[in-house]
Amino acid sequence: MLNITSNSSNYINFSFKLGKLTFAERLIFWTIVLTPLWWMLGIQTLLYPAVAAFLLAYGFKFDNIIQGSLPFSNWTWLGMVLVALWTNLLGLESIGFKALKTAATLFTLFKGYFLIFACLTLPFWYRIRTKVITRAVAWVGASYLIILTIQFLILFALGPQKSFLPPLARLIPGEKLSLMIKFAVIQPFFGIPLPRTDLYTADPPILGVCALLSFFICLEERNKTLRQVSLIGCLAALLVSQSRLAWVCFPLVWLIIYCFRSGLARQAYLWVISLLTLFAAILSLSLKDLITLPLATFNSARADSSKDREYVVSSTINAWKESPWIGWGFMEKTVTWGNGAFEMPLGTFSSYAQVLYIHGIFGFLMFLLALVSTLSSFWKPAIFGNRYCQRAFACLVALCLLVHATNLTWMAIYFWFFFIWLGAILSDVQQQQSNVSEWEDLLGNC
Repeated sequence: MLNITSNSSNYINFSFKLGKLTFAERLIFWTIVLTPLWWMLGIQTLLYPAVAAFLLAYGFKFDNIIQGSLPFSNWTWLGMVLVALWTNLLGLESIGFKALKTAATLFTLFKGYFLIFACLTLPFWYRIRTKVITRAVAWVGASYLIILTIQFLILFALGPQKSFLPPLARLIPGEKLSLMIKFAVIQPFFGIPLPRTDLYTADPPILGVCALLSFFICLEERNKTLRQVSLIGCLAALLVSQSRLAWVCFPLVWLIIYCFRSGLARQAYLWVISLLTLFAAILSLSLKDLITLPLATFNSARADSSKDREYVVSSTINAWKESPWIGWGFMEKTVTWGNGAFEMPLGTFSSYAQVLYIHGIFGFLMFLLALVSTLSSFWKPAIFGNRYCQRAFACLVALCLLVHATNLTWMAIYFWFFFIWLGAILSDVQQQQSNVSEWEDLLGNC
């Protein structure tokens, strides 16, 4: 530990000891910490799923499967991988397995649902401590503050700059838009011109999701100085993302955590309905009006964007109705508006609409089962006071709302560490329950 002591006897704690790291912890730690480097090289979309797949294959043992060490939620995500693969193959078969379309579709599955399953599973096959993930994410949160400061200095000193493609990204086949390094720009928000950027992600709303999840992970960082800097960085990234839904979810996560810690979690739904009804009665509004009016204000912040998203989602649902059970298998059709001035692939917005469109009702039911089972895995320990599970549950609720606006398979690559964090928490809970059972058996034998 290094202490810097001032005349007033106050000191700043710079202790960064994590103890001896396992091979998996070291690889994951540095992969997360060096996020700015991977971003500048343009290899994020390949590197993260490759690391997860390598560790999954390297640590694979039949004993891990036979002993039933994985929770049910992990199996549901594997089920989602298999259902998605099945519907993908059916769709690709209908067009004759075109090389580029087949590669793009399978790679999307690899860096989407398979990545989620792998990250949730790794902590059950290796020792991966939550404090290691927290420390790595805290360094990324601190880097948000540094990169944002640099981007704002460039914006206000030199003006808007053109985006460019990183060197290694040129070697990766397929679309390049998500690999571009973009600088901060000025965009209107509620009619006010404000700076906006997407940092290490492909789109500003994804930055909002990453910043939100990272903030609540960083709350457990033990080094006070690093924790404060990382939290400031996450808040700054959340603000400049201009993600309206992420802003709404931020206080929602705090509210859910408070309900757990105040003992109100079991009655939370009653309180919400009662308060909404009370406000509606006071304002002489129907419950529908109470929801509609704030939503109209919410959408007015970026009215054109909201209308475009609504149009694409409704068109996606209409296309799904033509193949309701197994979907279309891949994103192929597009929708245009503005006399052909704008064009967007169906399924671009909203994970729920996208899953219906690509994987049909079978995929949609499996997707819901995966989300609900993952949520329920944290519910009981959260009720009994596990602080990690409380934060994990609250963040998952927010994520269930956030994927309504952005595809999970598109943005999961940018917060892959969140799923490792969830897996590490579940692994710790399972280990604690196993230890309790062993003590109960021992006492029973005595």
